[in-house]
Amino acid sequence: MSDPMIITLISIGVTFLFMLGVPVFLVIGYWVIGMSFLLAMPLDNIGAALADVFTDGFALLAMPLFILTGDLINRSGIARRLSDFAYACLGWIRGGLAMASLGACGLFAAISGSNSATTATIGSMLHPEMVKGGYDERFSAATAAAGGTVGIIIPPSIIFIVYGFLMNLPISELFVAGIIPGAMMVGGMMIACFIVCWKNGWGFLIPLSPLRVIKTAIGAWLGFFAIGLVLWGIYTGKFSPTEAAGVTVGFCVIVGFLCLPIHRLIGGRQDKDVSEKSISEMLVVHGFGPLELPSITMRSAQITGILAPLIAVSVVMQQILSVLGAQQAIGDFVTSMGGYHAVLFTSMAIVFVLGMVLESLPVTIILAPILAPVAHSVGVEPVQFAVIFLVGASIGFITPPYGLNLYVASGVTGVPYFRLLRYSLVYLIALIAVWIIVALVPPLSTVLLPQR
Repeated sequence: MSDPMIITLISIGVTFLFMLGVPVFLVIGYWVIGMSFLLAMPLDNIGAALADVFTDGFALLAMPLFILTGDLINRSGIARRLSDFAYACLGWIRGGLAMASLGACGLFAAISGSNSATTATIGSMLHPEMVKGGYDERFSAATAAAGGTVGIIIPPSIIFIVYGFLMNLPISELFVAGIIPGAMMVGGMMIACFIVCWKNGWGFLIPLSPLRVIKTAIGAWLGFFAIGLVLWGIYTGKFSPTEAAGVTVGFCVIVGFLCLPIHRLIGGRQDKDVSEKSISEMLVVHGFGPLELPSITMRSAQITGILAPLIAVSVVMQQILSVLGAQQAIGDFVTSMGGYHAVLFTSMAIVFVLGMVLESLPVTIILAPILAPVAHSVGVEPVQFAVIFLVGASIGFITPPYGLNLYVASGVTGVPYFRLLRYSLVYLIALIAVWIIVALVPPLSTVLLPQR
């Protein structure tokens, strides 16, 4: 049997496994092992790549730390305070609670940097409230899934760290470049959300109360401080993204430990409405104790334990594709498109298609080293292309058949995966529109960069 036939059979086999629901890490891993045997490549490449994920890449150490940050702010109650603030600001508009869910996703993303953590946290908190508020459960779950897409665009971002590590770009500049596009993604989804809710008459309106807005803003001050700490430190160069992650983890641990006894001392209760809480209750969150820290850390370690091997097998997959000439073929194809816009939109189409079937990490590791040099050769600024590339990768989180955020939202809300698809399409259209605007207007990605 010829090598091309064996390669085809291996690829068909792992595709079948993917369709059966086998985790992406195992699907790619099986393909890598099969191709390694066929090409006589040593299997210890996989182990070496896994060891190199964190030992050779200091920047990648930020990934588990930001994942831990997301779990800490969720357990401490900071995430709930951020969502309360968003609802106080938007609850008076038709679809206000759904829009607040999207706003809360943006605020949570500004601390955690993870799409799945954003979807899981906001979805588990606000989905029941949205259903009680008269929203269709499918729309509510789809909103949480779509809101999670900004988790890897609004800084700090785990995938920006990986991209910067791969392409040797300043991670701090990538973080800053993602601020405006991330805000536009939230805004675009809010517009789509308002249209759908207005058309269907969903959501109970609450009066716009400046006092409630101020009170919830006071309650969310710890979250705002954490966001400001990360952005200030990275933007001013006081610390690297990895150091920023460590500082944020330390801040969240201190807040959790200090607030727990204070919250109990003043008789704070989580089930009380904002209007019933005193200012002293709003100033502290319920926190967590030292005995809870191991379970929080273990949950974060489990997520890291999924992502790190996925990076490793994706790196080896990239090496195998290079040996097979696939990367060169893709690069030649994109280059043959000719001018600036042709190359840009061809690259975007490739990212979109591959993002439909793969998670953002393998998409980035496989395609970024191919497409970024080609885009740069026709005049696309490297940081701008990074933002365009990763906005496209984030859209893949709500694009079937893979759509990781759809699976996460389905898991935390109990709404079957296929029932989410109808309303995720509305958000998909909004995100694609924002993506095209970001691609056509370079200053949206570069205007905040220093010395520009």
